[in-house]
Amino acid sequence: MNRIINYRKLFDITKETDLGKLKINYRNLMKEWHPDKFTENDEKKEEAEIKSKRIIEAYHFLVSISPETHALNEEEYNNTTTASVIDDFSYKGQNLKITFQDGSVYEYFGVPKGVYTKFANSLTLSRFARRHIFNSYTYRNVSKPNTPK
Repeated sequence: MNRIINYRKLFDITKETDLGKLKINYRNLMKEWHPDKFTENDEKKEEAEIKSKRIIEAYHFLVSISPETHALNEEEYNNTTTASVIDDFSYKGQNLKITFQDGSVYEYFGVPKGVYTKFANSLTLSRFARRHIFNSYTYRNVSKPNTPK
């Protein structure tokens, strides 16, 4: 959750901000901090390189958790969470990462330790997750399903 809060602060946006406003703020930040704006001898060039990488990372992350992105991928998400079996999961600092047998990986943010413990001890992981996790926490797609070759 801290990452989400910090990235939103960086872009000066709220949870309700749409992708259009996010993109405008991204472009403005990149205009200000693009490394090519500074000369080789400028001491701010190194700072700009670090900041621009962080801005790009934050932008892609915020786009991935956006309600607009979720709406575009809702069918795929629902298919995965209802039809594919949970293959593996990991938990670190209120972030729960779930890997499905179709190869999809979703990361859920702000999952309390108690909910994770109940999930991990559940006899039916998928059923517990459908009821208490999948549509209850901010999430993002980390990896798309495996596609046949």
